[in-house]
Amino acid sequence: MRPEIALPILIPLAAGALSLLAWRSHAAQRTLGLVGTGLLLAASLWLAASTWQDGILVMHMGGWPAPFGIVLVSDLLGAIMVVLAGITGFATAVYSLVAVGREHERFGYYPLLHLLLAGVNGAFLTGDVFNLYVWFEVMLVASFALLILGGERAQMEGAIKYVTLNLLSSALFLSAIGLLYGMAGTLNMADLAVRLAETGSNGLTTVIAVLFLVAFGIKAAAFPLFFWLPASYHTPLVAVSALFAGLLTKVGVYALFRFFTLIFTHDVAFTHEVLLWIAAATMLTGVLGAAAQFEFRRILSFHIVSQIGYMIMGLALYTPLAIVGGVFYIVHHIIVKANLFLISGVVYRLRGSYELARLGGLYRSSPGLALLFLIPALSLAGMPPLSGFFAKFILVRAGLEAGAYTVVGVALVVGLLTLYSMIKIWNEVFWKAMPENDGEPNDDVMNDDRPAQPAGGLALLYLPVIGLAALTLGIGLGAQPFLELAERAAAQLLDPTGYIHAVLGDAAGIRP
Repeated sequence: MRPEIALPILIPLAAGALSLLAWRSHAAQRTLGLVGTGLLLAASLWLAASTWQDGILVMHMGGWPAPFGIVLVSDLLGAIMVVLAGITGFATAVYSLVAVGREHERFGYYPLLHLLLAGVNGAFLTGDVFNLYVWFEVMLVASFALLILGGERAQMEGAIKYVTLNLLSSALFLSAIGLLYGMAGTLNMADLAVRLAETGSNGLTTVIAVLFLVAFGIKAAAFPLFFWLPASYHTPLVAVSALFAGLLTKVGVYALFRFFTLIFTHDVAFTHEVLLWIAAATMLTGVLGAAAQFEFRRILSFHIVSQIGYMIMGLALYTPLAIVGGVFYIVHHIIVKANLFLISGVVYRLRGSYELARLGGLYRSSPGLALLFLIPALSLAGMPPLSGFFAKFILVRAGLEAGAYTVVGVALVVGLLTLYSMIKIWNEVFWKAMPENDGEPNDDVMNDDRPAQPAGGLALLYLPVIGLAALTLGIGLGAQPFLELAERAAAQLLDPTGYIHAVLGDAAGIRP
């Protein structure tokens, strides 16, 4: 029995339930937000340390052995994702002390925050396909409620697109589950890896694989069904935008990595070739969309799409170096992207708008904020010695070694266009003089009512931004330990024997 496996799910569920009981107390909900996410971060670090030291950990729920019972599994990829969820959740909770007003707290902001984190961690740790679907739906419910919190018109428009595409994804996911169970007679991931290799039905297996690819591709905001993301992520509270940007699409990416390294490896020449072209198209369309935008959060939203392409590229190339690059890129991107959204919220707090034309002068009035923006912005563009440089360098090198020159060319061009977007934000928000409509609110900005700040309120906004920027610098300047972690995670993904044996034991008929 390894209790640390279940804690990243149980802690946010308990914190959410307590937040509901403390519905009328804003102080109690905020305290629970900090304590709950802080405990989640501590539990995730414990889980990661245990997984690093002891190998793949498994918890058989109810004492039922796999594949008959539900299992929670923590390999290094799952543990890494849980740690990233803990970091993002805690940073968001600290930021929310100032950025989220009492009106939004009355709508259930903190219970929904905890429920979303529970759903995310459940998806990262489950070893069962149907339970992955359940956790996806928990995430969908919580994220939809957070998206419409406040009920502004722009939120509703974005939410309709968001929920429509995600419901389509869920329907495809559930259909694929039914077909998979009908063919293999099991939904345990480790058991599926064994049984699908024995069926010999490669044609039907490929059809099911494509269904899962489309379902997870929608949730990851991959080409061509990505437009729900830039239509919705700029509309909610900025704390919600940061949480979504850091975590939600990465659950879809995680599912692609899990399924297409463990379960669907029967026809790599076809499935991963499709993934490779999806990666290239996702990178290119996302960055071109960002280049056409002139609103802070819209630019960042399109860049989420673009950066998802790099992660899928690592999976699609399917070499040890490429998988290392994909895992490293996920770590880098979650931290950087969440931080950029938090910085956009600080800018709005200071200037009252997200529109670049209405901003300016912050380099002179807030030089510290300008520096804090440059760190994640240049990292996103892949400038050395920041974390994004190493992530892109590994992927480009892996692509060259695999002979995928077209995709490598796209990745390099997209990197340059990403730098263009970051320079555009820098010039418009920080470098140019403040336009004459200084501080005049923008009517297009939705749902951020800039609540009255408590003493030291601005410092609380800066605190998570500084922490995430320091982490970005740390990953870049001290990349070796993170690369070793990514290498071990990639080795487990490329050789799933250890995962299968940890879950099934002698029933797998194999040895690690």
